[in-house]
Amino acid sequence: MAQVKESQVIEILKQCFDPELPIDLWNLGLIYNIDTQESYDELHSDVNIVMSLTTPGCTMGQQMSLDIKNKLEALDEVNQAFVEVTFEPPWNPEMMSAEAREKLGVGVSEPQERQDTKIQTEWE
Repeated sequence: MAQVKESQVIEILKQCFDPELPIDLWNLGLIYNIDTQESYDELHSDVNIVMSLTTPGCTMGQQMSLDIKNKLEALDEVNQAFVEVTFEPPWNPEMMSAEAREKLGVGVSEPQERQDTKIQTEWE
């Protein structure tokens, strides 16, 4: 059996979604680290994922972690998957991929210069 490739792990992460947003965890930028290592049997891999949540108060963290774990462990190449949730550094919308920002309609562009306009007021 071959070791799991990082690209395979990423494809699985693209199948795991935040239940409150129609975007996968990979494109949301919630995945901070992927570490694969040879399992004890030397035929499979163990996968360690470090991820965050959009807010510390998110109640879906355990569900998302379990979804990742179950999907990774369904791969023939994976023996065990471990998912750790961290808030360091805190997640922010700039961590999203361009695809995710487009789907959510969130622009991370430079603010337009404000044009000074004179507003007529009664007291002038």
